[in-house]
Amino acid sequence: MGYSRREFLRKTAEGIGASLFTLGALQGNQSSKQNQPNILWITSEDNTASYLGCYGNEIANTPNLDQFAEESIVYENAHANAPVCAPARFTIITGMYPTKFGTHNMRSNNKIPEKFKFFPEYLREQGYYCTNNYKEDYNTPKPRKIWHESSHSAHYKNRDKDQPFFAIFSTSLSHEHKIHFHELMEENDHDPGDLELAPYHPDLPEMRKCKANYYDYISKMDKKVGEILDELEARGLAEDTIVFYYSDHGGVMPRSKRFLYDNGTHVPMMVRFPDKYQHLAPKSMGTREKRLVSFVDLAPTVLSLTGVDIPDNMQGTAFLGKQKNEEPEYIHFMRDRMDERYDMMRAVCNKRYRYIRNYMPHRKYGQHLWYLWRSPSTRAWEEAYKNGQCNDIQSRFWGLKVEEELYDVQKDPHNIHNLADKDDYKNILQKMRAELKNWIRQNNDAGFLPEGMMVERAGDSTIYKMTHSRNISINKIIETSEMATRRDSKYLTKLKNRLTAEEPGVRYWAATGCAILEKEAVQAVSKLKLLLEDSSPDVRIAAAEALVRIGKYKQAALKILVSEMENEEKKWTQLHAVNILESLEEEAKPVLKQIMSWVKWEHGDVSDYFGRAHTNLVKELKPGWSDYVVY
Repeated sequence: MGYSRREFLRKTAEGIGASLFTLGALQGNQSSKQNQPNILWITSEDNTASYLGCYGNEIANTPNLDQFAEESIVYENAHANAPVCAPARFTIITGMYPTKFGTHNMRSNNKIPEKFKFFPEYLREQGYYCTNNYKEDYNTPKPRKIWHESSHSAHYKNRDKDQPFFAIFSTSLSHEHKIHFHELMEENDHDPGDLELAPYHPDLPEMRKCKANYYDYISKMDKKVGEILDELEARGLAEDTIVFYYSDHGGVMPRSKRFLYDNGTHVPMMVRFPDKYQHLAPKSMGTREKRLVSFVDLAPTVLSLTGVDIPDNMQGTAFLGKQKNEEPEYIHFMRDRMDERYDMMRAVCNKRYRYIRNYMPHRKYGQHLWYLWRSPSTRAWEEAYKNGQCNDIQSRFWGLKVEEELYDVQKDPHNIHNLADKDDYKNILQKMRAELKNWIRQNNDAGFLPEGMMVERAGDSTIYKMTHSRNISINKIIETSEMATRRDSKYLTKLKNRLTAEEPGVRYWAATGCAILEKEAVQAVSKLKLLLEDSSPDVRIAAAEALVRIGKYKQAALKILVSEMENEEKKWTQLHAVNILESLEEEAKPVLKQIMSWVKWEHGDVSDYFGRAHTNLVKELKPGWSDYVVY
């Protein structure tokens, strides 16, 4: 006769008397006298929902999570609002969107106003013992001490007797680095030949090896989750604790993590309620829930479960507890700078469709990113593309973006059939486009300022205060960006006029629009040349790129780009400049000598974002410069 995990552990404890299981209770770990529920979060890293057996994967070996799913509510439409850890974790800890605060770029660490609290602060005020084991990575400095403990040894066992707890345990066993060169195992439990590859991945040995390796680590992650659940039961706390399991975003094979496709944002999420707190659950355990849920909803949901009033500033919607609200119609997403690579996408989805707006259509999807290229799968895919071994779907990743993407996620879970230009989907496209525009403006989206300009204009204050003041024309900036990134010459006259706007953010996007149009923007050359002396370095960089792409005043433009690349006092505009130089490819070769003068050692410097981007720039412009791969 089969038992659930909880039944098995209970019977084991009864059978062996004063064992580890009973000792936990004897040592005062039970909290049956408390009225408030304990909340336990178990978080894995970088795994899309489709890697688990309980989400329909027949190859996955995830018995602990599959059993946990039978004891929980399984959310089928749960998503990270950003497809990478730090911005996603900001959303989780605040219940607000990073784009509203300037915390949207990866590892930006920009501060937010002190009036905005991290949600564990509210729990502490209610008497909760709050622990985090161990990853934070909130993309912003902690405003105050928010955890009783936050370390590798943080644990709810250290609380006072009968004190309710909120505890997070994170595991990195499924993190992206498990498909890097140094983590690949000689033999895998999962046979690489048995795996199904995504249609956008070419069938390569390296692709299969990395995916098999990742499946093996998913199994190790599953075992770790089981150990955390076992300990909770052993300490006699399962009947007093609501348990969440989720992944911090999707991943991890190339074109998932960091990208706004379903594989980058769709996460597993399950919530188990003990009998004591079933009245807070919307359904019975062992059922599936199709409600749209995203990370911005987690903070208000925990407050709702613990009886704390949800503050008005939280942008998410509670999906559990007494303050549960109506299901949202849409989920919103953002992608910006990923480590050393500048990019910008915004997206929205409902249960059927996903709409993506690309604000840098003149950049490739697959921009070289040092960390992503540590996987043999990414390198092999790139090599196969260069050798002409990829079909149209597989080649798309290495080409320039389109301005808009629309996918039917039910019929097309891999998001490979773009419907944005199909007449039958025109109404859906317009509706989702309008929804995204409205959301962007509601947030005064700070991502519409280049990072260097954004940080410099905020000064000693916060980006939030700067973008919500009367001193910035944020709506005009957003409007200009929408014209600039359409790749349509009908907007050229307006863009040309805005090259002399008082607002530097408008000038930046007007110049960027000319860069996107390339030679079609030739009538704007005289104004672009004047912008090489603009007061804003980001405007100077955008104007320089435009002039090189148009083919006018190239020497002066390249000189500006090198000058900004050398300006170490402005690290984000320095990074911006080196990104532009690499995007120009052969056009940047006339300044190779100046670029090479910044090489810090024979094969480059990958110790920081600028060093990584600069090293790859030199590799691209000087083939054979590095005879081995820098790990």
